[in-house]
Amino acid sequence: MAKRDYYEVLGIEKSADQDTIKKAYRKLAVKYHPDRNPGDKEAEDKFKEATEAYEVLSDEQKRPIYDQYGFAGLDGMGGGGSGGYSHAFHDFSDLFGGMGGGMGDIFESIFGGGFGGSSRSRSGGPATGSSLRYDLHIKFKDAVYGTSTELHFKHNETCSECGGTGGAPGSARKTCTTCNGMGQIRQGNGFFSIQQTCPTCRGKGTLIDKPCSCCRGSGIEEKSKSMSLKIPAGIEDGRRIIIKGQGDAGENGGPAGDLVVVLHVEEHPNFERDGVDLYCAIPVSMAQAALGCEITINSLDDKKVTIRIPDGTSNGKLLRIKGEGVPMANSSKKGDLYVKIMVQIPTRLSGKQKDLLKQYLELENPPKEPNLINLSQLQR
Repeated sequence: MAKRDYYEVLGIEKSADQDTIKKAYRKLAVKYHPDRNPGDKEAEDKFKEATEAYEVLSDEQKRPIYDQYGFAGLDGMGGGGSGGYSHAFHDFSDLFGGMGGGMGDIFESIFGGGFGGSSRSRSGGPATGSSLRYDLHIKFKDAVYGTSTELHFKHNETCSECGGTGGAPGSARKTCTTCNGMGQIRQGNGFFSIQQTCPTCRGKGTLIDKPCSCCRGSGIEEKSKSMSLKIPAGIEDGRRIIIKGQGDAGENGGPAGDLVVVLHVEEHPNFERDGVDLYCAIPVSMAQAALGCEITINSLDDKKVTIRIPDGTSNGKLLRIKGEGVPMANSSKKGDLYVKIMVQIPTRLSGKQKDLLKQYLELENPPKEPNLINLSQLQR
């Protein structure tokens, strides 16, 4: 079977830089690794194919030769299908350890941490509990002025029955026979050998002869919890509030994870926000815009605000009202409120109104062949 082009294998352009090549390979390696697809020959072949492509394209000597001569140019260089994966696998901690969002830890959890550079104990030492995500939806007004709300969630706590030991009264620990107390087992895939967390003792190296009846030996139990959370004024959509130690309990005396609250701010039908400024729009009649007037509106916090509309106000003009916007963090100041004037053209006129407008039109005498307006003069 003919080989696929290495760039096609990784799904990248020929102009791709090393960072793009590395990211593309990371994605495929996690997806097709044999340990995630046991017994799947097709996935294993794709993993090998991606690794071969990465081994060549990430090599400063092999890549230009491949670009110029193709597969034929790689003969005798220890790559391109010759079984030489030393370059691609020389340091998995470098390849996966620098990934954003804790990808190194993800890869470690999938494949057992056998790539080096892991801070986890190989014999069941203390481990930090998982952090939990809580998506909180709040109203637009509450995000602007702040509020307090109740959170209701479930997390794992240290077992109250055994105190986190996982054992029933009088129980003892014995060495795991699967890993001989190492907490890790080594498995090979022909061309590649890795270490994995022991599936029997889950990396602890020992087993409890009499597990706790409450937590079944895990040392933790799921519990519901409620707590009050204060939302600060001026918080924005997508902001995260981290509550330390409210995630899942750690194992073997390790610290608990965090509760990460992600804020989702609902849209408001009448107001929009840009930083610390608020925006709204109000309708005015042609006469009000032409002659000027005062109008009272309800602000976002239901306060009556009087707006002075100057005579000759054009459609779409923004009027600024100082200090009626979003509260600034750690300050008594606020942003501004911008009101957009929307001049309403009447669609139905009485006979008297038409007569008056005709009289005005005669007095105004606008040109019948007006010049085009310079677009730079328009308000945007």
